[in-house]
Amino acid sequence: MAGTGSVTQRSRRQLEESYREKALKMYPWVCGRCAREFSGKRISELTVHHRDHNHDNNPEDGSNWELLCLYCHDNEHSRYTDQQYFSAASTSSPQTDVAKHKALAGLADLLKGRGDSG
Repeated sequence: MAGTGSVTQRSRRQLEESYREKALKMYPWVCGRCAREFSGKRISELTVHHRDHNHDNNPEDGSNWELLCLYCHDNEHSRYTDQQYFSAASTSSPQTDVAKHKALAGLADLLKGRGDSG
């Protein structure tokens, strides 16, 4: 079973390398978010981002890809994860756990009584 996982990981890595090579040939070596330019050894800091976040969607024309630097790529995925989390939380259960206790409800009566005695 361990062999199957490593074959899958190897084929996944080969696929990623092939679409990375294609994207680097198609697009200028510039981050699509911050516009930072890359060349030479620094090209390894440029990643291929899937616009629809589906890593299996790799059209030959590269329409689902954009080149992002490591930092912008991490930021994009963090934003996407946050969006997924908060949209799931807001649609899954309406907020019914609202606090019903009124901590200061009797304060006015207490203050009135205090003024009469003093």
